[in-house]
Amino acid sequence: MTERALRLGTRRSKLAMAQSGQVADAVRRATGREVELVEITTYGDTSREHLAQIGGTGVFVAALREALLRGEVDFAVHSLKDLPTAPHEGLALAAVPRREDPRDALVARDGLTLDRLPDGARVGTGSPRRMAQLNAYARSHGLRIETVPIRGNVDTRIGYVRSGELDAVVLAAAGLRRIGRSGEATELLPVDSVLPAPGQGALAIECPADDAVLVAALSVLDDPHTRAAVSAERSLLAALEAGCSAPVGALADLLGDGRELTEMRLRGVVGTTDGSALVQLSITGPVPTSHGDAIALGRELASEMLAKGAAGLMGERAL
Repeated sequence: MTERALRLGTRRSKLAMAQSGQVADAVRRATGREVELVEITTYGDTSREHLAQIGGTGVFVAALREALLRGEVDFAVHSLKDLPTAPHEGLALAAVPRREDPRDALVARDGLTLDRLPDGARVGTGSPRRMAQLNAYARSHGLRIETVPIRGNVDTRIGYVRSGELDAVVLAAAGLRRIGRSGEATELLPVDSVLPAPGQGALAIECPADDAVLVAALSVLDDPHTRAAVSAERSLLAALEAGCSAPVGALADLLGDGRELTEMRLRGVVGTTDGSALVQLSITGPVPTSHGDAIALGRELASEMLAKGAAGLMGERAL
């Protein structure tokens, strides 16, 4: 008797379907079982409000998690940066596959790069984190830009540039790559200028915690280095008590001498959305050998950032 197909819960957007399809292929190869995609609409997909207004954290994952807990799907794929930092009772983060490029990408008219944007350029992004760093970059380089809040899928956002409504938009490079449109980026923004969102470029595969067989089957897709890096980044976010709509950027790199990895460097930034004030710090420690090590590195950097006034730059705490 053949085993029934595994049901993978996914958001309906083109990007979500693309990344879920890639995970489905990997699960088929790893387990030999068929996988079918089950499309689920989340509140974050249907609301036209800005992310900060609708609660930011978790608006794209709640419906998927409810479907998991009701047994309507067997596992779900999320963009890790959308996942609340607190674990969800009854669910296991079974795998964090190898991360895509975590950087932000600029899609600008006429092939322009950030430093070549015209005076007063209108740059679209729905992210307070991106606004804070883009405005800080402009201030420090004597540029004048206007950051314009936008929502919508990749097509909608790039459409603002193609129509001439905006001079540029900023998107996650990983998202463009997963839907085969990375060629439309006119620049990959260096992380020294714009740190990505904690967990950006990584996926999260969740399933019921009590399904030990499925947890074990999915765990073969886990990349330990990616998991350690995003655990440190998300620990920083949690320790700052900020949600995914807060102006917080973080990136953990594993560093080595070419033969082996010896250190993890974690960089973090918090800023006011107008870019007038930023707290940007980094910390380096041994490569984490446990989840607890990664969490500790994030907490340590968060405490240093809070000591430098980070809390006052985030506006109201996300509850």
